[in-house]
Amino acid sequence: MRIVQSAFHICLGLSALFASNIVSAADAYPSKAIKIIVSYPAGGANDIVARSVGAGLSKELGQSVIIDNITGAGGSIGAGSAARARPDGYTLFMGAGAHALAPSVRKNLPYDMVKSFEPISLAAIGTYVLVVNPSVKATSVAELVALARANPGKLDFASSGVGAPLYLAGVMFQEKTHTKLTHIPYRGDADANTAVVAGQVDMIFGSLGPLFPLIQSGKVRALAVTSNKRSKVVPNLPTLDEAGLKGYNIGTWWGLLAPAGTPKPIVDRLAAAVAKVIADPALKDRFEKMGIEAASDTPSQFQAFIADELARYASLTKAAGIEPQ
Repeated sequence: MRIVQSAFHICLGLSALFASNIVSAADAYPSKAIKIIVSYPAGGANDIVARSVGAGLSKELGQSVIIDNITGAGGSIGAGSAARARPDGYTLFMGAGAHALAPSVRKNLPYDMVKSFEPISLAAIGTYVLVVNPSVKATSVAELVALARANPGKLDFASSGVGAPLYLAGVMFQEKTHTKLTHIPYRGDADANTAVVAGQVDMIFGSLGPLFPLIQSGKVRALAVTSNKRSKVVPNLPTLDEAGLKGYNIGTWWGLLAPAGTPKPIVDRLAAAVAKVIADPALKDRFEKMGIEAASDTPSQFQAFIADELARYASLTKAAGIEPQ
């Protein structure tokens, strides 16, 4: 009996010591530079949001924040790398709507959006915009649809891969307009945008943020936004729903996550810091000019949001007849 009691007391002591060590680690956090993995190339919307939030976190936490672009496979390579990182708060991940869509369109992903991460906070939400290269003879959605119907498979659209919302946006467009487009995948949004500007690809359903200056300069022609509400940044652009594609509605989001097992005190510390960064009027103004809306929430709210997004994308892909590949 004494042996059992002794073992019990030892276990209690170890548990208390372990809990004490976690609290101490959280109190000392951060004591070195923090890395945020971005699973798309520099210059894309995901990268822009990560760098903006990272700069704010650096000021709030008093440590350098480094952006590490690990690209490829529709964002799954970077997500997998983040999922395997040590859960100590020094490697974070800027997730996006693409990562919630991926389970519905890709098999054998190296991460699980629910099991692999500890949600920290939403960072921003946004819409996509349908743009074409100026050489495409269409100045409206109706003209584009007519052109695509007259030339099945000859018009192409770019995306950052099969596991990306940009790809789903193109599939939904074809399904609702009864047209056939050719899909051209790239390593990330920035490369895809560049291809459209260069005339290598006809069109893209891309993030409004990085495309906005290209629209202003006339390097691409904008036809509509993909969300169910018009954008404050381009209020004259109709939604695709208004343009005749009834029920068309797809947007995007970006949010900060940590590897599963990251201590709760560290997650909460990061969430509080993100909330302060997102509340900065200068950041809100910067995002709004890019067509992005700054947003933050709590870890539990972000967790529920991700669960809802996973379910929504599963429903959308099923309705569009998309099977995981």
